[in-house]
Amino acid sequence: MDKLKIQGGGPLMGEVWISGSKNAALPILSATLLSEGLATVSNLPHLQDVTTTIELLGSLGVTVSIDEKLQLEVDNSTVHSVTAPYELVKTMRASILVLGPLLSRYGEANVSFPGGCAIGSRPVDLHLRGLEAMGATIEIEDGFIKARSNGRLVGCHILMDVVSVGATENLLMAAVLAEGQTVIENAAREPEIVDLANCLNAWGADIQGIGSARLVINGVEKITGGHFRVMPDRIETGTYLAAAVATRGKVKVTQTDPSSLEAVLLKLQEAGAVITQGEDWIELDMQGKRPKAVNIKTAPYPAFPTDMQAQVTAINAVAEGTGVVIETIFENRLMQVQELNRMGATITVEGNTAVVTGVERLSAAPVMASDLRASAALVIAALVADGETAMERIYHIDRGYECIEEKMQLLGAKIKRVTS
Repeated sequence: MDKLKIQGGGPLMGEVWISGSKNAALPILSATLLSEGLATVSNLPHLQDVTTTIELLGSLGVTVSIDEKLQLEVDNSTVHSVTAPYELVKTMRASILVLGPLLSRYGEANVSFPGGCAIGSRPVDLHLRGLEAMGATIEIEDGFIKARSNGRLVGCHILMDVVSVGATENLLMAAVLAEGQTVIENAAREPEIVDLANCLNAWGADIQGIGSARLVINGVEKITGGHFRVMPDRIETGTYLAAAVATRGKVKVTQTDPSSLEAVLLKLQEAGAVITQGEDWIELDMQGKRPKAVNIKTAPYPAFPTDMQAQVTAINAVAEGTGVVIETIFENRLMQVQELNRMGATITVEGNTAVVTGVERLSAAPVMASDLRASAALVIAALVADGETAMERIYHIDRGYECIEEKMQLLGAKIKRVTS
């Protein structure tokens, strides 16, 4: 099994490019199921979750090919199944996103209950209640969600009692081909949802209120397809910037979108970073100084993202002062703390709150990744630890970071992948 070996020491310095967003790519790939014409998607990151989604589409009979521009081309004319099998779905929670498009386009869908990172309860009740409100009949049987509709889904008013990214995406895709108008209140507002909605509109949908908490979808007869380029990954961007802060470095990230990362950039500036930015780049300079501890509280966009919580916890571990980290989205998302403490961090956890008292240096230790973002935090910690850290279960990090060791090497990190 692969592991990463990371030699801590100097600051990260240099320039790195940002891949397409995983969290935008997965719903957009699912949305291709709605298209009657050819749909092409570019700027897809080379990640295990993307590969799994493509395999899932293939298992349904979708013809998937890659053209000379490295664009993924999807042809649904060969679809022969509406069942998303457990073998694929168990590895990735985002597999639930084929439920809405399959049901809306083909009138039925059988989707196994999804898996993914073990970071807490992420119930699919909101997805199912919304689809039922649009006229679907749903049964849970043999570990599968079995959804049926008698003809087209019907537009309706949906008020989500909890802000949910996945449910917003699923119901948005289902509503695109529904009869009449659907209104989703208290919709999630993440940039990845904006990207999905812009993609659907480019392919022939009629979605209004994009970027707000009230989405209005006027159902159309068909989605014609076309081309769409996936947005840059804001969490990958934030991770490299956080690594620069922790290591007291100077890093420029390119092919990114600063506007999608405002809450994170504010906290990194509070930690002492000097940040300059352009339309598609961000430069961060710590001027060789140790970061200052910051307090964060995760919440739905545009507040501080849960997917950056672990990385900032790692910054606080080596910062001046004490920082308080409050996780409000997932109840088990402080799992990186135990491994950081093994490296000499001083972190106490009570409920969903971590109190992090910074230390001057961490020490290398064998560590084990527990989920995708926790693994990024451990890489950051290893970069500022004395000695060589061996990190296991790196399949977690491969789910969300394209070529992380090569990109870190571009910034001067001493990091390599080894097979044990």
